[in-house]
Amino acid sequence: PEPKKETKQSELLFSVGADRNSSYGQLPFSYYDAVVQGCASRLHAGSSAAVDVSDRDVSRGEAIKKAKSETKSYTVWLNLTLDSMARSYDDLVLEYTVYAPETAKIVTSGRAYLRGRRAGPIVVDPTGGRGTSGLYREELLKRTGEEAGDRIIKALHLDVQVPN
Repeated sequence: PEPKKETKQSELLFSVGADRNSSYGQLPFSYYDAVVQGCASRLHAGSSAAVDVSDRDVSRGEAIKKAKSETKSYTVWLNLTLDSMARSYDDLVLEYTVYAPETAKIVTSGRAYLRGRRAGPIVVDPTGGRGTSGLYREELLKRTGEEAGDRIIKALHLDVQVPN
């Protein structure tokens, strides 16, 4: 007889949500979707963790309550804002905070900035930094979410090679 394969669920879980209504200027929901999807895909790919994505608005208070009610899942709260010296939507900043299960203590937090594709130490931006189209900006936001996911994985000491 063949040995049964055990389907072991991932011990590591993430719940990802974004505060879609905190920005002073209303940003398109597609921008939030892009950063959430980018972050969630990188968390899953980089750690093989199960990732639950919220498609509704998650305030900071709701993220803390969710973290306290969870027993295994880290809660990732994303907040997309304009930089303090912003002149356009090209100056968006993604703030992320990761809350521990049960205690809701902050495990890590930080900021990821909207920027072009990296080629080693050089940032490649075909538009010269200003006047990007909406679709291109959404792709940059997705990459910004991926960068936040990479930083979260690194902060949690998940020694897994992150794909580029």
